[in-house]
Amino acid sequence: MSAIDSKVVKAACPHDCPDTCAMEITVEQGRAVRVRGAEKMPFTNGSLCTKVSHYLERVYSDQRLLYPMKRIGRKGEGRFERITWDEALNTIAAKFREIAADDPRAILPYSYAGTMGLVQGESMDRRFFHRLGASLLDRTICASAGAAGWKATVGAAVGADPEALVDARLILIWGGNPVVSNVHGWRYMQEAKRRGARLICIDPRRTDTAKKCHQHVAPLPGTDGALALAMMQVLIAENLLDHDYIAQHTIGFDALAERVREHTPEWAASVTGLDAEVIRSLAREYGRAQPSMIRLNYGLNRCAGAGMAVRNIACLPALTGAWRHAAGGALLSVSGNFPKDVRALARPDLYPDAERFPPRTINMSNIGEALLKAGEPPLRAIYVYNSNPVAVAPNSNEVRAGFAREDLFCVVHELFQTDTADYADILLPATSQLEHRDVHGSYGHAYAVSNEPAIAPLGEAKPNTEVFRLLAARMGFSEALFSETDDELASQAFNRDDPRAFGVTPEALKAQGWVRLNLPRPSVPYAQGAFRTPSGKCEFYAETLAAQGHDPLPAWTPPAESVSSNPALAQRYPLALITPPARNFLNTSFANLPRFVQQEGSPKLEIHPQDAAKRAISDGDRVRISNDRGAFHARAVVTEDIRAGVVVSPSVWWQKLSGDGENANAVTSSALTDMGGGPIFYDCLVEVLPV
Repeated sequence: MSAIDSKVVKAACPHDCPDTCAMEITVEQGRAVRVRGAEKMPFTNGSLCTKVSHYLERVYSDQRLLYPMKRIGRKGEGRFERITWDEALNTIAAKFREIAADDPRAILPYSYAGTMGLVQGESMDRRFFHRLGASLLDRTICASAGAAGWKATVGAAVGADPEALVDARLILIWGGNPVVSNVHGWRYMQEAKRRGARLICIDPRRTDTAKKCHQHVAPLPGTDGALALAMMQVLIAENLLDHDYIAQHTIGFDALAERVREHTPEWAASVTGLDAEVIRSLAREYGRAQPSMIRLNYGLNRCAGAGMAVRNIACLPALTGAWRHAAGGALLSVSGNFPKDVRALARPDLYPDAERFPPRTINMSNIGEALLKAGEPPLRAIYVYNSNPVAVAPNSNEVRAGFAREDLFCVVHELFQTDTADYADILLPATSQLEHRDVHGSYGHAYAVSNEPAIAPLGEAKPNTEVFRLLAARMGFSEALFSETDDELASQAFNRDDPRAFGVTPEALKAQGWVRLNLPRPSVPYAQGAFRTPSGKCEFYAETLAAQGHDPLPAWTPPAESVSSNPALAQRYPLALITPPARNFLNTSFANLPRFVQQEGSPKLEIHPQDAAKRAISDGDRVRISNDRGAFHARAVVTEDIRAGVVVSPSVWWQKLSGDGENANAVTSSALTDMGGGPIFYDCLVEVLPV
């Protein structure tokens, strides 16, 4: 085969994962034939996860949407007929013009992390809806609670250097399962283990990660904040502190010491379900080991007290001075290292008439309520892209009812006919990552990654940017910025005047495929303090929280639904349900592809033998999981990998592929976290009975 017929294209994995892998796509005669991790990119190191290793099955799936369609059946039936792009765009523009003439805020965009790309996820789409004057979307569904708690304590979304983990002596993996969801980051933890580091996993479930650690600590769901308070009490009471670091680089220590005085391991034992000596031993080991690293993740981000829990944990490395070390401190996200130019990409200044139509923000985690309960103005249209809310949003029965409104004009731009797509009035075919241009930051490493289109769009699929350009023209938006190409958008992604972006040029990204930010190697962000808080210090006492009506000190926020915090509810629904990611899915991405559906088998519910025996449930039985919000069915897996009183259903299944038309979000709550307005997916009481 000639060189003309074969090429290798540099790409980026677009999915919601901290690893943001650099990829290389081999293309022969216009068809992608191989996807592999970029060998020279240090973090990717030539490997991909099991899902993205088979990415061509997603790109060339016979389930791909290839043409625009309009609904011909009832909403939810999923019956469509093919139309032209002109008809689709004209229909959308006409409806948007009609609604906007009354109040453009009756139109809502709904998107999240279907792609993490700055071009396809955060540029022309935002410009379009800002210019239209549509309602704004508060994108809270994953990380907002923990981000708020972290920001109040540390400042920016900047943590320890992930590549420095290899030199840690102790790593607490708290609320995460990196073997499944951060496989490249896990490589650095494994290397630290080989060098003698001790790994401790803190998780209600004995995950694949926990099985590979030296110790597993299993608190009850939603009680991580109490565990962290008790650890602080031990550190202070036993003087396992770096007094010099505390004096120079923190604020509010005396008030913190007084606050945690009564939060002893014995107190925390009654809350967390852990033995007091386990808590005391954990605190002592953490206080004595240097460098010590806390690798937080988003498992503890989905309970009522999530923001405060992350805040409590974020205080720990400042007490021990762990931030002094490259391999010390804590890591939740490093996305704040990327000088993303939001104003250039999204152009919020385009909002047209704030005096007549004051901007309105709708929390995406409350989408069911927003669609069903008339606000001012009531929502009359929704445009869904990069997301699948009918399957992924909490309290899915309410969400489905909202999308089923016959008077709601619904547009869905998607690769596949998802659960949400079944409710569309107009269904548009989207491009995959191999078919469009993009550029990516990361929340798990320090490399910007470029994505070049490797193949032509399949069928009549179009990228987000092109659709919004075409819609802007039909809406009469004449500003030149709506004509900018994807290359021009990519060149605006990072603030080139920021020293961290020096060298991260469009030319360098195109040539190599990835470029490391201009940061020290290793990056030790708070060795000399310089926290991104108002005081410049780690804030044990946070005036910003006081101003927002929150407790300014670390505190204990109990779960909304638990045996101890809500005993009346627990009488009817005594089991705490958590719904962590299924190994073979990524939210609902990949959850329709035969390979991964077959590997998952069917929806599962892990249940402890004691709880199973009480309910006459045997391994493999079909069970019904229910509460006042709804119910779903799953296959019982009786296991001691979880503690008694807790059940686990790996998620998120497409409803239409689950076997009973439901998934775990039939029972989850749309109540919000203490900070950040996030959903409390893992704060959920249920009962489980045999079908």
